[in-house]
Amino acid sequence: MADCSRRAVHSEKRGLLALFFCLLLVACQPDREHIYTLSGQTMGTTWSVKTVGLPAGTTLPALQQDLMALLVTINNQMSTYQDDAEISRYNRLAAGQWQQVSADFMAVLSLSLELAGQTGGAYDPTVGPLVNAWGFGPGAMRLQRPDDQVLEDARARVGYQRVQVDRDKQAVLQPGGVYLDFSSVAKGYAVDKLADFLEARGQQAYLVEIGGELRSAGHKPDGSAWRIAVEQPVPGIRETGRVLELVDMAVATSGDYRNFFTVDGVNYPHIIDPRTGQPVGHGTGSVTVLHPRCAHADALATALSVLGPEQGLAFARERNLAVLFVVREGGGFQEVRSPAFEALVTGGAHD
Repeated sequence: MADCSRRAVHSEKRGLLALFFCLLLVACQPDREHIYTLSGQTMGTTWSVKTVGLPAGTTLPALQQDLMALLVTINNQMSTYQDDAEISRYNRLAAGQWQQVSADFMAVLSLSLELAGQTGGAYDPTVGPLVNAWGFGPGAMRLQRPDDQVLEDARARVGYQRVQVDRDKQAVLQPGGVYLDFSSVAKGYAVDKLADFLEARGQQAYLVEIGGELRSAGHKPDGSAWRIAVEQPVPGIRETGRVLELVDMAVATSGDYRNFFTVDGVNYPHIIDPRTGQPVGHGTGSVTVLHPRCAHADALATALSVLGPEQGLAFARERNLAVLFVVREGGGFQEVRSPAFEALVTGGAHD
């Protein structure tokens, strides 16, 4: 009798031990059944992260804090709205002075200069003086066209070829009067930084968004793709023109319908052609670019907005870029799509 009792106790202990290890194993498994959402303010806009599960060993508040710290760092590097930012300090340098820069700053500048060369200056990170002259920079927004002399003076300071980089010393030369502006790429770069942070901690499914620039990975818990809406370029309202279902892809859109001013019935959008010093006016309402990296998608969307649908589509075809132009035609819109865009969205886009 006593022997049977001991066997029963040992059996119960073994059962409890097995249950303990089973619960421990379950607790150590990644949470793939829940979508957690984090959000906040950055770069004059909003950001959000949706992640399937949480990185091992962290909590939602801790993850929020980590992501915000990354965004603060990027702002401190690239915001012309901050006087003490890295980019602002460079813009104030006297001619002939070098400034050592962060790895992030150098990465964004290198990407910008490469794209500037590829587009013949249609994209130019030194466009800042023209952006400011038209009232779309840190100062007050304009309600009228700038004087011709103001534009001429601003154009004299623009030219990506003037920027000299010493990559060994990670330094940039201020040749005099150069004013860098990363507003067309910084949000996309920040999206990549957040996404790379999540991936480095084992996250395989997420959606990162900053001011409309996005990057996705994996699927939602039900197996479906992340759905991303592309707006119609209609001022004053939000109207979805197309919904994309994409996996492991970044999306950025540049358009003339959110940030502009009107004088005598003419709209002057914030997208400035660095080659002419004038806002673009070829009827392109928006350009959406799909790319594995959001910084590239962000910068390309601006570059192609300047190039326009004809030159821009040729540029996209040559480089196998996935691009959607939405062009104003009469009272409506016409889509112009690159072959790479068609291939990516087949079966995943809804009109």
